[in-house]
Amino acid sequence: MTTIDIPLPKPIQHTRSLRQRIADNRWVYLFMLPSLTLTLLFTLYPIFASFYYSLFQWSGFTSAAHYIGTQNFSEVIVDNQFYNAFKNSFIFMFCSVPIKLSLALVIAIVLNDRALRLAPIFRTMFFVPVVTTTAIVGIVMTFIMSPFNGPINMIMLDLGVIGRPIDFFGDPKLALYSVVGVEIWKWLGIPMIYWLAALQTIPASLYEAAEVDGANWRHKFAYITVPLLKPFAVIIVLITAVGTLNVFALAMTLTGGGPYFASEVMEVYIYRTAFGAANSLTLPRIGYACAAAVYFGLSVMVMATLQLFGARWANKERAGLSAAETTVGGA
Repeated sequence: MTTIDIPLPKPIQHTRSLRQRIADNRWVYLFMLPSLTLTLLFTLYPIFASFYYSLFQWSGFTSAAHYIGTQNFSEVIVDNQFYNAFKNSFIFMFCSVPIKLSLALVIAIVLNDRALRLAPIFRTMFFVPVVTTTAIVGIVMTFIMSPFNGPINMIMLDLGVIGRPIDFFGDPKLALYSVVGVEIWKWLGIPMIYWLAALQTIPASLYEAAEVDGANWRHKFAYITVPLLKPFAVIIVLITAVGTLNVFALAMTLTGGGPYFASEVMEVYIYRTAFGAANSLTLPRIGYACAAAVYFGLSVMVMATLQLFGARWANKERAGLSAAETTVGGA
C-alpha cells in the first residue's frame, strides 16, 4: 500500500502597508498627538532653532539678524565667564550626585525593610520636596538660611557652633555649595525611589539563606545587595547626573548666579546672555547664547550616550544574573 504525501498549503502572509498599519492604530496615535505636539514645540524645535540662531548676530529686539557663521562659537570658546559657568555646572554635579545617591541608597535600604510598618509614610515625607515647586523652595530657603535671623543661623548661634552668622548665599566661597545642599534636599526622593525599585527586585530568599549561614548585615550588603544592584546603579548614576545639570530654577531663585558669578551654572549663564544684559550698555545676545547652549548641549549629549551604553550593559548584566538565579533555583 503506497502513501501519497499531500503538500500542505503555505500560511498566507498578510503584508500591510505603513498607511494601513497607521490606520489600524489611529486611536493610539490620536492619544499620542498632544504629547507629540508639546515635544515638537518645546523640545525638538528649540534644539534645532538653537543651532540655527547660533550662526547669527541677533539681539532679539529687532527683526534684523546678521549671519556671521561660526563667529559666535569662536567667541564663546575663549570667554572666561563661559568656562567659569561650565566648570561650576560640573563641580555642582560631582558634588551633588555622590552625596545624593549615597543618602538615597541608605534611606532606601532602611525603608525597604518589611519590619518597618511606617515605611510608606517616611517615603512620602522624603518625596514631598520633589513635588514642591522649585521656585517656592528657593525663596523659602533664602529666608531659612538667611544670615539675618534665619532659623539655621539662629540655632547654630544658640548652640555655640558658630560665633557669627554665616552668609550661605552671599559668600562666594559658600554660595555654590549651599545651592548644592538645597538641591540634594529637594531631589533626594527621586534616586530613593530608583533604589527602592532596584532593591525590590532582589529575592528575599537570598537574604534568608544568608542569615541561615550566619551572615550579618555587612556580609549581606557586600555579597548580595551590591552585586545585584550593580546593573541598576549604572543607570541610576547617569540619570541622576544628567538631571543634576538641570538646576536653573533653583540657582536663579537662590543666588541668581552670584555673588560675583561664583554660583553661576551654565543654564544661568545662557539665560543671562540671552535675555539679560551684563550691564546697562550691553544688549542681550540671542545668537551668542545659542552657541553657548550648543556647546553645553553637546556635553550633555555625551553623557546621554554613556547612559545608552550603560543601559545596554546593565540589561546584559541583569540577564546574566537572572539566568544564574534560575540555574540555582532549578538545582
